[in-house]
Amino acid sequence: MTLVTPKLVPASVLLAEPQPAWLTRWGAFASGLSWDDLSEPLAKQAKLVVLDCIGAVAAGMQEGETKKLASRLAARHSGPGAPAIGSGKRMRGEDAAFVNGVAGTMLELDEGNSFARGHPGIHVLPAALAVRPASDISGRDFLLGFLLGYEVGARIGASCRLRPTVHPHGTWGTIGAAFAAAYLDGASAGDLIQTINVSSTLSVGASLRTMLEGATVRNSFAGFSARNGIAAWDLVASGFTGEVDGPRSVYGGILGEGFDPAVMVEELGTRWEVQRNYFKRHAACRFNHGALDVVAGLLAGRGPIDTKSVASIAVKTYSLAAQLDGNAPGNMLAAKFSVPFCVATMLHHGEASVEAFRGAALANEDIRALAKRVSVEEDPAMTAMLPAKRPASVTIRMEDGTEIVGETFTNRGDAADPYSDAEILEKFMNLATPVWGEAHAARIRAAVDALDGEGDLTELDALLAEPALEEK
Repeated sequence: MTLVTPKLVPASVLLAEPQPAWLTRWGAFASGLSWDDLSEPLAKQAKLVVLDCIGAVAAGMQEGETKKLASRLAARHSGPGAPAIGSGKRMRGEDAAFVNGVAGTMLELDEGNSFARGHPGIHVLPAALAVRPASDISGRDFLLGFLLGYEVGARIGASCRLRPTVHPHGTWGTIGAAFAAAYLDGASAGDLIQTINVSSTLSVGASLRTMLEGATVRNSFAGFSARNGIAAWDLVASGFTGEVDGPRSVYGGILGEGFDPAVMVEELGTRWEVQRNYFKRHAACRFNHGALDVVAGLLAGRGPIDTKSVASIAVKTYSLAAQLDGNAPGNMLAAKFSVPFCVATMLHHGEASVEAFRGAALANEDIRALAKRVSVEEDPAMTAMLPAKRPASVTIRMEDGTEIVGETFTNRGDAADPYSDAEILEKFMNLATPVWGEAHAARIRAAVDALDGEGDLTELDALLAEPALEEK
């Protein structure tokens, strides 16, 4: 049969395609991995990422919308279940995975991966915590499942070129969540391959404009990845099948414009994406962090800057950051995706903290006026440095003609310019202490650090199920 319609491929051709070699290799790699295969630095990094994600979820669970969501979902369930972290409520595993994924992105403090161009951890952890009862999973198996889910999701993110109109949350993270869930439930190599293919077709295809407009439905996308990941594994475990190469179809032609399978197996088992991640201290979109790091350096070097004497601020940066040029955000989410507001509020507050984006800051006329004096321009040379570098330059022109200038080519928290372990642990305590108190936060920190020696997740599960102080 001959087809003349462009891009329409006959079924006889499609059905003749074999299973791609990278999928076969991934099934064998994951099913054959053991704890002894992991280096001490890799295991340590996995625990740091797990702890960082927990802190982001617990803090985000205190937001009004997530509190209400957790209450609604918990009301539909009675008896044992998985915890909605920091809410004091238990619910069905799928619902807990969903609300924990939502909470983890609420404050823009979840870790990420520049090479994947997204946030693997917050897509994977909620599913890994919810797929089976805590008493059924050992600490080492849990960390292995988390690492594998992170790895496959991050590599798919690095392998594909998402369409510029697609928000990356909820896309390839679904595969990471599903893979972790399947692994932790004892999936065979063949089932793990099927899980990749099935979960790819359950990705969320959501609009990038949500983040620019401040449409807070955007905060649900990672939650859907966690929920859909568990659903994908349930389907496979029940006998459902996926197409022969789901990632290529979805990320190479539907949500994306190209998929490179070579990246999926490049240095597999020796290079771990979790060790190339970044941690965030600025409570804003990562694309803002180059400019924010420059401003932080200027403030550290010369002290506070009189914002009322600033005539203009010019930011030059790479394409993805330059897109964030909206200067009059209408809510907290939109403010976190605005380079002008981020720069203005950091100059005003001295830091890009959670409070620097709340209602008081949004309503502050001095901050809003300063944001209107910030221009953002793409520098093609900076765009060419992606993804290894995330550069920005900032020129602050004062009314007296003085110029204050700074630039950076890396972001703090990247593998190239990492935060110390002490800084990451400090961030967790800063997020978790207001939720549970310092003593309880310290117990969670200790429990995560001891996971590789624990027979199961019972202790950690109980600690995460504790209600917030204000709920007691």
